[in-house]
Amino acid sequence: MQQVRVTSAWVAAHSSHVSIETTGLEKVVDDIQGSIPKVKWDFEGIHFFDDGPLTVQYLFVLDALNFCFWPDKDLHYDHLAMGLKEALENDKSALDADRLQKYTGPQLQALLKWPRPLPLEEERIRLLREVGFELERSFNGEAVNLVKSSNKSAETLVSLITQHFPGFRDHSVYKGQQVFLYKRAQIFVADLWGAFDGKRYGNFSDIRCITIFADYILPAVLRNLGVLKYSSDLASAIDSNTQIAAGTEQEVEIRACTIQAVEKLRDLIKLKHNKTVSSIDLDLWLWASGVRSRLQHHRTLSIYY
Repeated sequence: MQQVRVTSAWVAAHSSHVSIETTGLEKVVDDIQGSIPKVKWDFEGIHFFDDGPLTVQYLFVLDALNFCFWPDKDLHYDHLAMGLKEALENDKSALDADRLQKYTGPQLQALLKWPRPLPLEEERIRLLREVGFELERSFNGEAVNLVKSSNKSAETLVSLITQHFPGFRDHSVYKGQQVFLYKRAQIFVADLWGAFDGKRYGNFSDIRCITIFADYILPAVLRNLGVLKYSSDLASAIDSNTQIAAGTEQEVEIRACTIQAVEKLRDLIKLKHNKTVSSIDLDLWLWASGVRSRLQHHRTLSIYY
C-alpha cells in the first residue's frame, strides 16, 4: 500500500486539474471534532454471510464485478450485492470456480435478476471467467485459499490478488510516472475485515495499511465538503455529465487526490484530536454520505471502480 500512498502523493503534488484545499480539510475535522460517525459494514443486510468459506467466495466475486454502475441509471451496488446473495441462497454452487468460467452475459443478467444488459457486460463476463480460471488453477477453486495464503497480512493479500488476477491491476501512467490505485483489491480486504468483524478470514495484522477506495462517490463527497477543488474545465465537464476518459490526467488526478485528501484528513484528525481513525472507517462514512446525497460525480467507463 506504500506504492499507492507514494504514487498518489506524487500525482497530487503535480496535479494540474485537482487541488486539495487545506481550509476544507480543517473545516471537516473541526465539524466532526475528530469523531467520524460509525457506519456498519453490511448496509441493511444486503450481503450474503454464512461465517464460512462461501462468504469469502461471494465477496471475491462481488468485488470482481464491483464497478461502473452509472451508465444504467437504475442500477446500483445494492442490486449486485443482493443479486449474488440471492443466487447463493438458491444454489450454493452458483459461484463455484468452474461455473464462473462458463457464464454468459444473459446468464449473468438472470443470476442478478436484471432485465437488460449490464454496463460493460462483456468485461464483467471476462473478469468472472478470469477469476474462475485462476482460482481453479492456483487456489483449488476457492477464494478462501487465496486469503489463507496471505498469512493474515492485508498488504500480502492485495499483492497476491494483483499478481494472480490481471483484472484487479488498477494502474495508470501519469506524466510519465506509474500510479497504483488498487481500489477493488483493497476493498476485498476491507469487505473481509468488515464481514468477519476483524476475526477469522477478516483478521489482518496490518489492516491500517489499507487506503481509501478511489471511486466515483468519494471524490464527489470531498468536492461537496470543499476538500477537493476542480479546475473550471473539469468542473464543467463533471457538472454536464461529459465523460472523462479512463487514464487521462483529469481522471487520474481525481482518484489520486481523493486518496491523498483522506490521508491528510487522517493525519489532521490525529494532530488536532489525538485520535487514530482507519481509512476503511473514513471510506464507509464518506461513501454512505455520498450515496444518501446522490451528488454529481465524474463519468468514466472503467473496470476498476
